[in-house]
Amino acid sequence: MARFMGSETEYGISTPSAPLLSPIVTSTHAVVAYSTARGFGEHRVRWDYAQESPLRDTRGFDLRRYHQAPVVDPHAIGVANVFVPNGARFYVDHAHPEYSSPEVTNAWDAMVYDAAGDHILLQAVADVAGFSSQNRSVLDGHDPCPPLKIYKNNVDGKGASYGSHENYRYARDTDFDVLAQALIPFFVCRQVIIGAGRVGLGQQGDKPGFQISQRADYIEQEISLETTLNRGIINTRDEPHADPDHWGRLHVIIGDANMSQTANFLKFGMTSLVLDAIEAGVDFTEFTLKNAVKEVSKVSHDLSLTHRLTLANGTELSALEILRGYLDKVRSFAESEVEQRVVTQWNEVLDLLGQDPLSTSHLLDWTAKLALIKSFEARGLSISDPKMYLIDLQYSDIDPHKSLYHALVSKGRMVTLCSAQDIAAAAATPPQDSRAYFRGRVMDKFGDSVLAANWESLIVANSTAREYRVHTSGLDGLTREKVGELVETSQSIDQLLDGLESHELTPLTGI
Repeated sequence: MARFMGSETEYGISTPSAPLLSPIVTSTHAVVAYSTARGFGEHRVRWDYAQESPLRDTRGFDLRRYHQAPVVDPHAIGVANVFVPNGARFYVDHAHPEYSSPEVTNAWDAMVYDAAGDHILLQAVADVAGFSSQNRSVLDGHDPCPPLKIYKNNVDGKGASYGSHENYRYARDTDFDVLAQALIPFFVCRQVIIGAGRVGLGQQGDKPGFQISQRADYIEQEISLETTLNRGIINTRDEPHADPDHWGRLHVIIGDANMSQTANFLKFGMTSLVLDAIEAGVDFTEFTLKNAVKEVSKVSHDLSLTHRLTLANGTELSALEILRGYLDKVRSFAESEVEQRVVTQWNEVLDLLGQDPLSTSHLLDWTAKLALIKSFEARGLSISDPKMYLIDLQYSDIDPHKSLYHALVSKGRMVTLCSAQDIAAAAATPPQDSRAYFRGRVMDKFGDSVLAANWESLIVANSTAREYRVHTSGLDGLTREKVGELVETSQSIDQLLDGLESHELTPLTGI
């Protein structure tokens, strides 16, 4: 059975020529410029909050806060929203532009469609520059936006952290306590493979040093519903965006934003295989940690990877040994070609890290960044030198002409798994084997008829202005295989709606 998954990336944003300009405003410029340049204009779809429940906890309760009606105007500052033809959502989240990828069925596609977000953000940067060169603002009452810089990172160097989240569907009948306890040691340790690397220790980053993960110093609890404070190793948000009687959605907030395609591929692939094993009843209790929260930072701060984590049973193991234990328990679940590639790459990376962490600098973000840092240290630069923080930042610049990551790629010092053409295609084309296909193609063909949308439905108006909610709660229900002929041959929204109803392909509800 397919493991549906996807990513959500909040990007760092700045305007070097106007450093005091609100990032909420500049993020709105980015989203609106992107949509306007592609003809969405006044037809930008509002986000439908009807099926949102971000405060519902998997453990069976809701986190109560004061009630405030959400702003739904897609043109408002701070809530601009657009669905991309690839089925993804590009919008403003707090003070960041965020890309939420379309739903995919394997780690390879998860990696490609996550990278497609970088491509889309880079297009938005170019769109903002284009409008500004015309002395034109896409926001009423605001001056043209100065040039934007976008970074795929997780810290601002001033104490704030923003997320690169993963989402995985899992079976609702899985015991969540068992799921959480099995995942905690894995999440604590997997950072030695997927960490993005960071100059500075502590949440403020003001203590000199280099560490493996950008998120590690912000983890404060084992289990928590929160995503912006009191962050947990396990997040308990119960918002499946699917049939809640059958499915849950594991919302993972402990990962870093990856530039490395290998690290990103392994992030999704390893986690998916571990979930397969958990659902099959594999026992991981032997890896339970005595104090998991403290171990997160300890692992991140140990560049030699020799730190011994204390287990609940009193034994001590390194992060590499624990990850090897997980690999041994899940390798039999690797059935597809993609999953077998995950296992092979996982094993190779563990071997290399065990020999010398820097031997993975052509594969992983944190070791690639550390190699750069060490090269500057060899020239006499201290780790506390401001230039080191700049190196850290420039690595995550999404602009290929400015990014140190992309410089490594162009020099053959960083392995890539897919081509720039693959990524560009993913930015424009939805996955074929999930409901994202239907969402993306309908938005592309009949976007003017779509009034509102969320992950589980589209609200559309037919030619007589009658409104319908098209339900898309089944992740595998509206794929190209199942509805492609109807979607591609329909010449109007009316024809599409008639076909969906007459063939009983998905529920339609009149509004």
